[in-house]
Amino acid sequence: MLGIACGASPLPFNTLGFFIGPLQQEFGWSLRDISLGLTIYGVLGALLAPLFGSLADRHGVRPVALGSLAAFGLVFAGFALVPPSLAAFYGLWVLVGLVGIGSTPVTWSRAVNLWFFRRRGLALGSTLVGTSIAAMLLPPLTVWLIGRFGWRPAFPLLALLPLGLALPVGFALFREPRPDERPQELSAVAREGSPLLAGLTLAEARAGRQLWILLASILMIAFAYGGAVIHLPRMLEAGGYTPARAAPLMSLLGLSVLLGRIGSGLLLDRFWAPLVMLPLLALPAVACVLLMGQPPAPATAALAVVLLGLSSGAETDLIAYLAGRYFGMAHYGKIYGFLYMGFALATAASPAAYGWVRDATGSYDRMLATAAVLFVGGALLLLGLGRYPPHRIPAS
Repeated sequence: MLGIACGASPLPFNTLGFFIGPLQQEFGWSLRDISLGLTIYGVLGALLAPLFGSLADRHGVRPVALGSLAAFGLVFAGFALVPPSLAAFYGLWVLVGLVGIGSTPVTWSRAVNLWFFRRRGLALGSTLVGTSIAAMLLPPLTVWLIGRFGWRPAFPLLALLPLGLALPVGFALFREPRPDERPQELSAVAREGSPLLAGLTLAEARAGRQLWILLASILMIAFAYGGAVIHLPRMLEAGGYTPARAAPLMSLLGLSVLLGRIGSGLLLDRFWAPLVMLPLLALPAVACVLLMGQPPAPATAALAVVLLGLSSGAETDLIAYLAGRYFGMAHYGKIYGFLYMGFALATAASPAAYGWVRDATGSYDRMLATAAVLFVGGALLLLGLGRYPPHRIPAS
């Protein structure tokens, strides 16, 4: 949980917005110029997710995740030295993408899946709560650091979270289970009589329908969700909500994500995952309808925010859980990385789509209507996954 909370997923996304003003003031860069850096990182990190997952499969989670955490922290601290050059600014974001993706759930979730089987859903949900905690704590911390020390010192001070907190704790306490410590359900017996991790290779998974059903569902839901959350403050502002009135609703979103993760984890351990996820992933369609048309009343806006948050918490748990249950653990990292790549790319593209529709039509309504269809369609697709399959040792 600590490694994920201090890694390259929540730290940049929950802090960069507060550096925009100081960067604009010092360098004269536009909002688009500054935001492009995060987009560069997101796309590059998504494309490298299968590679880092494969490295975790081959060499173990500990060296990959901790090494990535250290490298990310050093690069993030380096933003304190950025000159008045967009090329240098973008170059640092390229470095974050090249080294940081190994500190995300792409690697950490493999270790959780290796430790747990019967309570895997709850374990994954509890681990991924780190991103929710980061979303609640990082914004006020960043604002305080910038106000107290300035924007340049704030970068290395924030980098102390991965370098001075998560990394030492990880080196001291984190490890993967030995073969004899793994749940028996994860292993099969090889010809030599020794237990090995069972599961499919990525090539074998690509040959079946489950991977493509799951990927299609992820793409639909991530594309519907990503822009909705990014543009939610703007939607509320257009409805007459001041920043002071909108801020508690955004805090409610973070709390809802946390509850969605824990709640979905408990349910995944008890019931068939696609059936559990059907209502959780379809409920945001109701939120989209509530946000369309006339400005929502406070209670209506709060309900819409809660429904969006519950879905987000459930969706990220779902990818890690279903990748392990349907494809096994032998090549989990590479398969999860493949699915995470689709999730990250769709999430990165979504805000631009919401913004384009808003600029073209003067309203978010058409995009919200499209998102409602995508939420329901993505949830229904999961019913086509079928029963959890037994796994064998891959031929390779």
